[in-house]
Amino acid sequence: MNPQSPRDIRHIFEALRKGLVPERGIETFAVGIDKPQEELKRQLELAAGGEGTIKFLRGGYGCGKTFMARLAVLMAQADGFATSFVVVSDNDLKFHRFDDVYRKVLTELGTASCPRGALGDILDRWIGHVEAALIEAGAEESSPDFDAKVRERLNADLIAKTRGQAPQDFIRVVQAVFDLKQQGDVAGAGALISWLCGSGNVAASAKKAAEIKGDIGSRDALDYLRGVLEIVKAAGYKGLVIVIDEAETILRMRKDSRHKSLNGIRQIADAAPSYPGLMWIFTGTPEFFDTRHGVAGLAPLHDRIRFIKQGKYASVRQAQLELLPFEASRLKGVAMRLREMFPAREKAQLEARISEAFVDRLVGEVTRGFKGDVGVVPRQFLREFVTQMDLVDENLGYQPMKDYAFSPSELSIEEGHVLQGADVAVEPDDAGLVPQEDVW
Repeated sequence: MNPQSPRDIRHIFEALRKGLVPERGIETFAVGIDKPQEELKRQLELAAGGEGTIKFLRGGYGCGKTFMARLAVLMAQADGFATSFVVVSDNDLKFHRFDDVYRKVLTELGTASCPRGALGDILDRWIGHVEAALIEAGAEESSPDFDAKVRERLNADLIAKTRGQAPQDFIRVVQAVFDLKQQGDVAGAGALISWLCGSGNVAASAKKAAEIKGDIGSRDALDYLRGVLEIVKAAGYKGLVIVIDEAETILRMRKDSRHKSLNGIRQIADAAPSYPGLMWIFTGTPEFFDTRHGVAGLAPLHDRIRFIKQGKYASVRQAQLELLPFEASRLKGVAMRLREMFPAREKAQLEARISEAFVDRLVGEVTRGFKGDVGVVPRQFLREFVTQMDLVDENLGYQPMKDYAFSPSELSIEEGHVLQGADVAVEPDDAGLVPQEDVW
C-alpha cells in the first residue's frame, strides 16, 4: 500500500463522510478487485501500444462502478496517460450531441500534474518538445526564423499524426495559440484554448485572430477529438483515457434523447479502433445493458458488446467487465484499511475501540439494516464507519461497542429502487426498439 499525503488522506475521509467516491488515494483501500484491475491494466497496455479500445463496466448499484472508474483514471495517470472523467447527466449533458460530450471531455481533461482543464498545459508541453527537437537538430533558438520553424513543425506534425483528418480550423487555432503566446498575449491564447475546449462563449475578436467563425459542431467534434488525442501523445503522454460514468442516466431521458444517445454510443464503439491510444470506459447497470429501453434495444450495439456468462463465470476480457456486489468479508477488509489510514489523535485508542470485533458487528448490523442486501451497503457502511471513527477521535468517553446503534442514513433514489426491487423508470409508452440512425 503506497503511503498517502496528509492532504490526500483528508480528501479521502471528507468524501466518505459525504457518501462520495474520493478522486484521489482510493487505491489504498481497494480490496477484492484484483481481476478487474488486471483487465484494466491490460486495456491500458493495449492503448499504450497504439490500439484504440473501449470497455464497459457493468454492475448494480453499490458494486463499485464509479470507484473502479476513478481507480482506472488514477492507474492511467500513474502510467503516463492523460484522462477525463465525465458523468452523464440528463440536465447538462445531451449525449447525442457530441459537441456537448467533447466540451465535457475537454473541460475534465487532466494529467497527474494538472488534474483539470489541462489542454493549455498539454499544448505547452508539446510546443516545448518541438522546440527541443529543433534545437537538438541544430536550429538556433535565438535565430529570427526559429518561431517560424516551430510553427511549421507544429503544422506538419498535426497533419501527419491525424492523417489529414484534423479540421483546418483546429490547425489554425493551434498555430494562433502559439503565435499569441510568443507575442505575450496570454489572454488571447487562453480564449482560443477555451474555444478548442468547446466553449461557445469566446469573443469574436479572439476568433478573428485565428481566422475562424462559429463554434465546434456536433458532426466535427470527433475530428477535433482526434486532433487533441494526437497533441496529447505528441506532448509525451501514452494516450488518453475517457470515462463516461453513470450511462444508465440515459434511461431517464426522454425517448427521443435516449434513442439518439444510444446511437451515439454505438458510433463511438464503431469508431474506437480508429483512434490509436484512446481508451473509452463506460459504466452502467444491468438494466442499461440488458433491457430494450437500453443497449439491448439497439441490435448493432448489443450484438457487439453483449454480456456472456456461463453459470457463475464470465470472462473479464469481453466488452462488458462485470463488477460483483460487495461481500461482508470485503466490507471488513475495506474498513480495516481505512482504520489504518485514519488520522487519529490517539491511534492506540482508535484501534482499541474500533476493534475487529466491532467492525464485524458493524458489518452485520448495517447489512441487516438494509434487508441483507449487501449490494447497496458500501456507501452507507463507509459513511457509518467513518462516523464511528470520528466519534471515538472526538470523544474520550465514547465506547462504540456499548453506545453504537445502527440508524440507516438517507438512501439515494437508486438505492431505494434496489431495495424495493424496482427498475429505473422509463416512459410507459416506449414500446419500440431504438431506431438505427446516425445522429452526428
